[in-house]
Parts: sequence; structure tokens; C-alpha cells
Amino acid sequence: MKKILVIGSTNTDFVLKVGAIPQVGETVMSRSFQQLPGGKGANQAYACGMLGGRVTFLSAIGEDGLGGVVMENMRRAHVETRYIRTTNEDSTGMAVICVDETGNNSIVVVPGANLYCDCGYLMDHRDAIDMCDILLVQLEVPVEGIFSAVEYAHKRGKTVILNPAPCPDSIPDDVLQNVDYITPNETELQKLTGCRMDCPEGVREGAETLLRRGAGQVIVTLGSKGAMFCNDSKTEHFPAWQVPVADTTAAGDTFNGAIAVALAEGKGIEEAIRFANAASSLAVSRKGAQTSVPSRAEVDKFMNDRGGI
Repeated sequence: MKKILVIGSTNTDFVLKVGAIPQVGETVMSRSFQQLPGGKGANQAYACGMLGGRVTFLSAIGEDGLGGVVMENMRRAHVETRYIRTTNEDSTGMAVICVDETGNNSIVVVPGANLYCDCGYLMDHRDAIDMCDILLVQLEVPVEGIFSAVEYAHKRGKTVILNPAPCPDSIPDDVLQNVDYITPNETELQKLTGCRMDCPEGVREGAETLLRRGAGQVIVTLGSKGAMFCNDSKTEHFPAWQVPVADTTAAGDTFNGAIAVALAEGKGIEEAIRFANAASSLAVSRKGAQTSVPSRAEVDKFMNDRGGI
């Protein structure tokens, strides 16, 4: 089993259940409220741990108790947290999440201490990158640090997975050239490439655009339609399993964690995507972020019950 390093954000999620996502100027009543561990980095690290990966997490939290709760949840999933930065300069990051009746969500993030997961901190912990085989990153912490970590990992022969979320206006080509797998959803792919997403041809064109700019391989997550894989030699669609949707909050994070774990186990990319589709299908059938991430045993049973890989 290869070692995984996740770099990214830690948040406390404040989840509001609503009948419909509020429009501009509209006030709605929440039907329920939950305070849950979250953050894209923490969610992906947690998913890696729950799915059986050997994972270390680099992130930053505040000295306010909130971050400690999230780290305790990490440790329950067997995630190594000894390198976590704690600062008294800001609070632990927060996210306010509105989830509607159909499971769709809108999210407002307060970065807080995540801003201290910066280039200096990451370069101070280059040894963590040296010790990993696979680096999984997102963009919910300062991107300059992430881009530096990606470059450092690539130069040392690590497999780099970039989940471009939240999506910036652009990602420099010299960064993409250091990325083995980039995993945008349709919205992120459209923002990065300008290609239409209302047909498979547009999704393929967007993926091919990222390949031409230097990305090694592209995995586009398509929600209920599954995922599309694209590299220089082929394009393949992987349908999702159909399940009742309760909450889509951490579906993408679960998918990315599952990809990292499958690759760490030596699976080929096609097998890895099928595994990730199964894990994210289970995640959307449950409420919350980390609370929705399935265990490895649950994913294996889910796949076996439906004919395996």
C-alpha cells in the first residue's frame, strides 16, 4: 500500500436544512441545524482513511476548539495529523451549508486559519511530501502554497492528483504540467476551459483542452451521470450507480479520496474510477460531509451486491 499525503482545508460545517436554497434578498426558515467536521482537505483525508488508505494530512486550524474536534475525527479514521499547524491568529475555518429537499447545496466558506496553510508551512514540511507516494490537493487554501507543493512533489516523482475546487479563474499551464490527474466537475471544467457542458462532446472538448495545456490525465465528475476519463489515447465514460440522493455535500471529496486509495493499492485507473463512483454513490445517499463518507467494507459490499468491478 502506497502512502497518501493530503494537503488542504479544515472547516467546521454549519449545515442548514431548507426547503429551497434562498435567492438574493430572500429570507427562509431552516428546518434543522447541525455542526459537523468538514473542509475539502479534511473531507478527502478522512475519506482516504475510511476507505483503507495510509494517509497523512497537512492543514491549519485555530486555537478555538473547533479544529480539535475535526482532528479527533481524523484520528478515528486513522489519519496522521502530527504535522497540523495550530495558530492563534485566526479561528478554524467555517462553512455555512444550505441543503435543499433534493439534496442540492450552496456553500459559503470563511477561510480563517486555512490561510495559514501557506507556502512557508508546506515547504517547512517537505519531508511529508518526500515520504508520500501520492499527493492529493485541492484549492481551498492559498494556491501559491499548493502550486509549490505540486511542483516539489512532481520533481520527486510523486503521483499528483489535483481537485480544482474551489475553482480559480485559471490554473497556470506550468502547474498543470506537474499534475498526473486533474479531477474537475462540470462547472469547474467549464470555468477552466470555457467549453460547453450541455453535451458529452463539450465535456470531452474541455478535458482535451486541459490535456493540451499539460495535464497528464483528466477525470471529470458528472454527478448522477458518473465520470468521464480522458487521456492522450482514449476517452471513456463510467456511469454512476443510481441511489436515492440525501445530500451531495461531500460526494466529490469522497470520489477524490477513493481515487487516491485505489491508485495507492495499485489499481488501474478504470478500476479506480469504478471504485470512486461506488464510494461517492454511498456518500450522496447520506447526510453531511464526513458523516456521509462510507467505510471500505461498505463500499466493497455495495459493489459486490451490484456485480463488482
